[in-house]
Amino acid sequence: MSETTAAPRSRTGTATGEAERNPAGSCAAAPARQGQGSVFLTGQVCSREQRRGRYTPESLAHPGKMLPAIARYLIATYTEVGDWVCDPMAGIATTVVEAMHLGRHGIGVEYEAQWARLAAANIGLATAQGATGTGEVVQGDSRHLPVLIPPDLHGRIALVVTSPPYGASTHGHVRTPGPRRGKVRKIHHKYGGDAANLAYRDHDELADGFTQILTGAAAILRPGGIVAITARPYRRHGELIDIPGMVAAAGINAGLRLHEECAALIAGIRGGRLVPRASFFQQRNVRAAIADGDPQWLLQHEDVVTFQARGGSPVAPQTLR
Repeated sequence: MSETTAAPRSRTGTATGEAERNPAGSCAAAPARQGQGSVFLTGQVCSREQRRGRYTPESLAHPGKMLPAIARYLIATYTEVGDWVCDPMAGIATTVVEAMHLGRHGIGVEYEAQWARLAAANIGLATAQGATGTGEVVQGDSRHLPVLIPPDLHGRIALVVTSPPYGASTHGHVRTPGPRRGKVRKIHHKYGGDAANLAYRDHDELADGFTQILTGAAAILRPGGIVAITARPYRRHGELIDIPGMVAAAGINAGLRLHEECAALIAGIRGGRLVPRASFFQQRNVRAAIADGDPQWLLQHEDVVTFQARGGSPVAPQTLR
């Protein structure tokens, strides 16, 4: 049995009344379908500032949080006020919270109990802050997504937004015992203690599990609904692991139609130059590789792979918006 924690909500009401946040992070009103082309300017504000006051401080402990501006942009682009949005790997409920603040209704599934509790707290915080949408999180294994999503929502989900786990070097924070002394150590880089978590499985098992998740997503989407997955490649023992390629293959194998691939910036842009926001370990690993004669680059964007469910009208690509 799955454990459900939820803010009070209604599945029949239509949420209205809140000006939408600009996808790049400001509070200015923005039309729901104002596209930015194939590169999303979602890194103008650093991740910590995007979350400040909108999420509980304890939420920073999650190792793989989606950038709120990315979730917000996707929701504002592919849904209307009152629509349902789902995140099958919800973490601290970033997708659900951003949907609520945009007047949509969100439901998330989270495998680990500790993150499900934090997700519920963030949903409660959004409600207390006046979010006009509703939200809930269900604890369970999203490889069985149709079983976890209430039957009355099957065929009504307009958008699925999520991200698979990847790359220990991209996660966590660094600490030292004191100012400029002691060995650097890493914190907040683990998803949990359950070895069955997909985050701890090998690449083939992750690919199979993610295909199961997307197959379940296809079953609950409305006709023509959209699936948007954020991912980026990472290096393991120097070898490049193609997570975006895995995502594209998983979606096609799940019966979804590959729509397009875009890029959501993690870096900011100031005066025509990128302002990088790489982790300490990403920078250290790239510097070490370059010193060894292996030219590598700091990744400063998330690949956004979008699919469309069968049966609906084709959606215009971002490059034409």
